[in-house]
Parts: sequence; structure tokens; C-alpha cells
Amino acid sequence: MTPSPATQPPATDVLVLGGSGVDTIIHVPELPLPYADSYMIDSGIRTRAGQTGDFVALGLAALGLRTHHLDLVGDDPEGDLVRTLHREHGIGLTALPQPAGTRRAVNLVGPDGRRLSLYDTSRARPGDRFPPRTLRSLAAASRHIHVTITQPCAEALPLLTAAGVPLSTDLHDWDGENPYHEPFAHAADVVFLSAAALTDPERTLHRIAERGRARAVVATAGAEGAYLLSDGELTRVRAVSPPAPVVDSNGAGDAFAAAFLYGRLSGETPETCARYGAIAGAHACTVPASRAESIGRDELLERAAGPRP
Repeated sequence: MTPSPATQPPATDVLVLGGSGVDTIIHVPELPLPYADSYMIDSGIRTRAGQTGDFVALGLAALGLRTHHLDLVGDDPEGDLVRTLHREHGIGLTALPQPAGTRRAVNLVGPDGRRLSLYDTSRARPGDRFPPRTLRSLAAASRHIHVTITQPCAEALPLLTAAGVPLSTDLHDWDGENPYHEPFAHAADVVFLSAAALTDPERTLHRIAERGRARAVVATAGAEGAYLLSDGELTRVRAVSPPAPVVDSNGAGDAFAAAFLYGRLSGETPETCARYGAIAGAHACTVPASRAESIGRDELLERAAGPRP
């Protein structure tokens, strides 16, 4: 007997909302970059698809999760790169028209792998919205939804909350004060952010949990590991040694989030999820920014089963 639509399991493990785009990667001799009339870039200047939503989707798909991505994408060469990336990696993409064009950014990458991102904010309009019918349909078919903080995801939060599907978000380098990030922080069941701009990470994590509905809040801290707040208990997550030289930190936070969500959807403890995230984030730092490559499930589980530092 064929199950009725109401009893059929979700067709998608994770719906990723927003965050598609194209980056131009430039390796520079140092950061900050001193003023000069010109620089010779011997390593080349490369443009490839992949911003935060794309990288989370890639990481989830590489770990074997059924992944779908929804965003506004331009009818332009940059949009073609985004569509091709998803097609090559077998990731479903609902690309709605964006007349302002596909998002673009320039990443300056230093010799130590640190990066400085320059975002083109002209590739969005104040009235941008996801069609409610499309959003409801994709949400209903998903076990989990990861919401990036790009426009128009903020406008979608009330509908997503009403849908009753667990949510996650990444606040990136939030300073703990900017009010734009607060609706995302308070609506999500799992919140990721970087500790880079936080003066008191522990206080910020507790405040997110107290004011919102998050059951897990993670602040990544690079080589210092991460902070994990789960069910009111704060623990430190040890950093994982990269398996190869660090060449670029771009995408490390997205890889951490993808692996953490893989663990969560597999029924693992928050501590195990965070270890998965640390392993995936360390792996991402060894991948040149010009490549779209995520750690696979077998490799992740093999490293997670190995000795801990």
C-alpha cells in the first residue's frame, strides 16, 4: 500500500535557505594589505561558485544527506556558475529569478589562510521575498532547515517557525549586539557563530539560549576550538589538527555547521556533533579556496573514531 502524503517521510533531509553566490579568490602577500599602486598575483585570480549557503549544501551532500537549496539567483554568468555547481554535486536547487543579479564577493586570502571578504551588496533589493507557497512546500518536505542570514531569509522566519520544522542558522562574525542577527538567533533550534568579534563568548551563548529557543549554540574559535552550549551546560570543544597544511580558512565555519547537523540528524550527542564539526572545519582549511571540496562521510567517521588529542 502506498502511504498517504500525510504519512510519507520527508523527501529532503536539509533545506538550505539563501546564501548562494560567486567568489573571486585573490591570494595576497599579507593581510592587512599595505597600499600600493599594484600587486602581481602569481597564483592567479580565480572566480568560482560558492558562498555560505552553497558550502553548507555541499558539505551536507558530501556526508550523504539529501539536500535542497532555495535562493534568488540571477540570469547571468555568475548564476550559471551557481547552477552548474549544484548540478555537478547532485544538489537540488530551486533558483528563483533575481533581477539584481547573483551575489558576488572578493576574498583576499593571506599566506596563513586568513581571509578578508568584500561583499557586493548591490545584488539584492529591499523587496526581495521567497514566494510563500514555494517556501511552505519545500519546508514541509524537509527534516531540517538551515537558514543563512542573507536577504530575504529574515522575512521568511515567521513562516518557517510556523512550519514546525527544526531550524539552524549561522550568525558568522556577529558582535553580539547588531539587531539584524537577533531574529535569526532567537528563531533557530541550533545556532552557529564565530567568536572572532565576541568580547565574552560565554555570555553571548547563554543570552542566545535564554532569549530564543536554541537547544544548542556553538561559537567556533579557530585554532582554539569552539564553545558549545547545550541544554544549559557550556563545554569547550578541542580544535582538531588539520590533516594537511592550512591554505585557506574560507568555508571552515560552513563545513563545521554541515558536519554538526549531520551528527544531529544521525542522533548523536551534541558533543559528538561538535567533534564532527571540528574535524570537518579543519579539513576545509586544507582545501584551496579555488576548489569546492568537502569531507566525505567515511573520512569523517574514520577520523572521529581515531584517538583524540
